[in-house]
Amino acid sequence: MDKSAAPHPAGLIASLGAMTRNSLGLLLSRLELAALELSEVRNNLLRLVVVAALALMACWFCIAYGSATVVYLAWEAMGWKILLVMTALFALATLGLALYARSIVRQGKLSLPATMAEIKADRDMLL
Repeated sequence: MDKSAAPHPAGLIASLGAMTRNSLGLLLSRLELAALELSEVRNNLLRLVVVAALALMACWFCIAYGSATVVYLAWEAMGWKILLVMTALFALATLGLALYARSIVRQGKLSLPATMAEIKADRDMLL
């Protein structure tokens, strides 16, 4: 018998082995896709955390300047207008940052669309 030409195993065991190899290959490709999308989600989540922190800080400045404006107005001094302008400025900054954070969430940048679509397609194919 020629040793260079090994016969191909046939039957149930060979089919199960091929199916296992294909399943592992499919699983690895899905894991790679998920890892790629998770890195994108991580970047978007980091951006969202920074924007939320800036919005929170601007909100606190709005409260501080608002309180200072009320106190300053109670003293009937002439310099209260600058504090009112600063309060309005920080209120607008807070509103802008909050709207930006909401747009990131609404755009779905924190989801895994390609991975979920592939997993759904795999499930539909197998069932």
